[in-house]
Amino acid sequence: MKLLAEMEGEQVALEVRREGGRVVAEVGGRRYELEARSLGGGEHLLTHDGRVYDCRVAGAARAGEFEVSFRETAYRVALSDPKRLRGARAAAGHDAGRSEVSAPMPGKVVRVLVSEGEQVEAGAGLVVVEAMKMQNELKSPKTGRVVRIAAQPGATVNAGEVLVTIE
Repeated sequence: MKLLAEMEGEQVALEVRREGGRVVAEVGGRRYELEARSLGGGEHLLTHDGRVYDCRVAGAARAGEFEVSFRETAYRVALSDPKRLRGARAAAGHDAGRSEVSAPMPGKVVRVLVSEGEQVEAGAGLVVVEAMKMQNELKSPKTGRVVRIAAQPGATVNAGEVLVTIE
């Protein structure tokens, strides 16, 4: 999964993927291979080069923002998907036509927050998808009417699969 991470006013490219029991992260072009174990409640143990680190992650007030505590220092990190940003910017440029909201990564539909025919505002939550033990609320890129819902709670979805269409 490719993301943009912003921390202390600096933006960096971030790619995270699982390879077997390991997590491979590329941060700003540097590659890290970690073993990650969740202890629950947002606490994780990370092992890198034989060293074990305690990491705590808590959601912040705004979606996509997290407070990450690592080595006794807390960082506020904002994550965004560059593909979704491009789509939202394009939709914001003109309100005419259809916009499709797609799954950003493979996962499972947890909740559908709207129904067909419902009027929605730009930024309104449409569907909640769980991937990699995180729930992601997919939002409407524009103001409009929900014309099609292809997502069903409990269904498995693939990356790029269209879940909701807004007109």
